[in-house]
Parts: sequence; C-alpha cells; structure tokens
Amino acid sequence: MNKPKPHVSEQKKKVVKEFVSLLNEYPIVAVVNMENLPAKQLQNMRASLRGKVVIKVSKGRLMKIALSQVKDKLKGIEKLTEYMVGMPGMLFTKENPFSMYKTLQKSKSSASAKPGQIAPKDIIVKAGKTNFAPGPIIGELGSIGLKTTVDGGKVAIKEDVVVVKEGQPISLKVAGVLSRLGVEPMEIGLNVTAVYEDGNVYTGKILAIDEKEYINNIFNAHRWAFNLAMEAKFMTKETTTALLQKAHSDAFALAISKSLVNKDTVNAILQKVHGQMMALKQLAKL
Repeated sequence: MNKPKPHVSEQKKKVVKEFVSLLNEYPIVAVVNMENLPAKQLQNMRASLRGKVVIKVSKGRLMKIALSQVKDKLKGIEKLTEYMVGMPGMLFTKENPFSMYKTLQKSKSSASAKPGQIAPKDIIVKAGKTNFAPGPIIGELGSIGLKTTVDGGKVAIKEDVVVVKEGQPISLKVAGVLSRLGVEPMEIGLNVTAVYEDGNVYTGKILAIDEKEYINNIFNAHRWAFNLAMEAKFMTKETTTALLQKAHSDAFALAISKSLVNKDTVNAILQKVHGQMMALKQLAKL
C-alpha cells in the first residue's frame, strides 16, 4: 500500500515560488543570520535598503527547497544551505557583493552582551582608567582575567585582554563585567554568512575588507616591486629614469674617488683636494 503524499499548503508553495522568482531575477544572493535582531530594527533596515536590497525571511526548510529548484540553472547555489544558521533569511540585490556587505555593516549598531550569546569576534577589554573607586570591583575584574591598579583614586586596567575568543559563548560573569565597563561588543544587524555570485560563494569574512589596509597593501606592493626592479637593474618605463640617475650618481662617485678629472668632476675634485690639504695643514700644525 502506497503511503499518502504529505500535504503541502498553498501558502508554503507560494512562499517557495516567491523565493524561486527572486533567485532567478537577482544575480547576487546572500544568506544572513537575523538572530537577536529586533523586529523594529529589521523594519528600519528594510526601509533604508529599499531599492537596493530585497530582504526575504521564511523557514529555512522552504528556502532550501527554493534553492534546490534552481540549482540546475544557478550552478553551486545549493552551497548556501551550509551557511543557514541561527535565524536565517535571504537578501537579493544587483549590487556588488562587497559594496552590499559594506552597506549592511554600516547599518549595524552596537549592543551589550547577554549571557550565552556567541562572540562575533574577539572581545577585548582595553587598558585604561575606569570610573570605579577601589573596592569589590577589583575582584570582579580580576575574576575574568583583568589585571588592575589604582591610578588617581580610580581603578585602572593595566593591559588589553581578550576576555572571550571569537565563536565562544559569553558567560554570565563576563557579560556582567562588560556591562559595568560600558563595553558593547555585540552588533545588532543583518549578519551576512555567505554570498552567491556567478557560481561562487563568498563567506562573510572574505567580504569584510578593510579598505584602508587594502589600499596600503597596494601601495606597499608597488613600492616593493619598484625596489626589486631597481636592485635587479630591470628597465621599465617606471624605473628607467631612476636607474639612469643612480648610474650617473655611482659613476660620478667613482670618478671622484679615483680623481678622474673631466669637466663634470674637476670642481668636486678640487674641493676634495683642498679639503685634504686643509686637514693635512691642521694635522701638521702649519
């Protein structure tokens, strides 16, 4: 006897169809974790991103079904299921993935840590003076590994300390101390876990580019390449002038050291000889 097929509501079919339509329309698809995101902030983000990003939320199972229905057309998109964690949602956009990630990061706000939450990155308590007078607070700070001293009548933390590693849960004790210190390590917003574009899946860490560091790396790469080319005497349009100037300088210095007289070196050699004569005169006390 054949088992009856499970009944799928028309509403669920409609949701899957909407996701499939969006997956076919937008070239950039992101999976986000909206855990601990207040509904009011989600509404604000929808409004601020309107026209740039479409935010769609549903049950993870329905989103996975939609991805399975387009995987033959959109190669590799089923890999996004691996990054559906917490309270997953999906974003659809035609913007560059890195630009989209930057926009979402700017829309985030900081918040206090709650016990049991997972640290999104290393949580560091910086060295410096606190607003607390010496007392029981010294023991509280010491209980989570913070070294203290007294500076100007106030408790001061001696050095930077990582109190929770990235990916680790935040304990009740640490959350309490961070709250008292006014440290807000959590970020409220859409946490991008992965982005799909043209068959490639980028994790959030890949998209989190420090633009200043990236530009500095480009400048450093150019400087190192230029220095290497100069050392190797490699002639290019960028190095030719500098190499000729260096060659002229080296040739001039060699001619002076060997007292080779010509119209370019005669003055320098006379100055050199005069200096040597004056030094000899002073030595001989003439």
